[in-house]
Amino acid sequence: MYAGPVNIGSAGETTAAKTTRTRTRAAAMSPDERRAALIAATVPLVKKHGFDVSTRQIAAAAGIAEGTIFRAFESKDELLREAAYAALDPSETERQLEAIDLDAPLDERVETAAQLFQQRMASALELASAIGFAKFAGAQHHAHHGTHYGRLNELMARLFEPDRDRLACTPEEAARLFQIVAAGGSHPRLAGAEILTPAQITSLLLDGIRRK
Repeated sequence: MYAGPVNIGSAGETTAAKTTRTRTRAAAMSPDERRAALIAATVPLVKKHGFDVSTRQIAAAAGIAEGTIFRAFESKDELLREAAYAALDPSETERQLEAIDLDAPLDERVETAAQLFQQRMASALELASAIGFAKFAGAQHHAHHGTHYGRLNELMARLFEPDRDRLACTPEEAARLFQIVAAGGSHPRLAGAEILTPAQITSLLLDGIRRK
């Protein structure tokens, strides 16, 4: 059956094919944007496969040709290291802590912080299991080095500041104790069969275990 004329370009390509090719072609990116996009695509793969992930898997996840990786990074190892650093970067946790309403009740503020802490720890443990302790320790040191570590402490102390007069210690000490309780209660090997819930962490920190 005759289906009517087909518009053929100079190279023998139909208009429909040219349109499809144009739509699927990756948008132009700056070198920094390309690096950031590759790191973002690599993070979940590293969490799943560790440093054994292949450049073919990375390219497929990023929707690019495999050779593009090496125009953005000197080596696969460099990309994997940057992905591990990104997985542990506390910037997003910092933003979420900063967004907690300081007018909310103290229990609510602490419980929200505990939820964020547990999410971060679960992600970190997933990465450690995938890449091994030695590589994880190096990535963790890089992610927490310098201003980030101090910033997290400041933001935690900020959550306790509105209730300073009700505390038996300074907000800074309360922030330190929170991290001790939350870390121990959120690590499966330390907490035992079940990790503590954010509500349990909050109650243990603010109320203790002795009956009043």
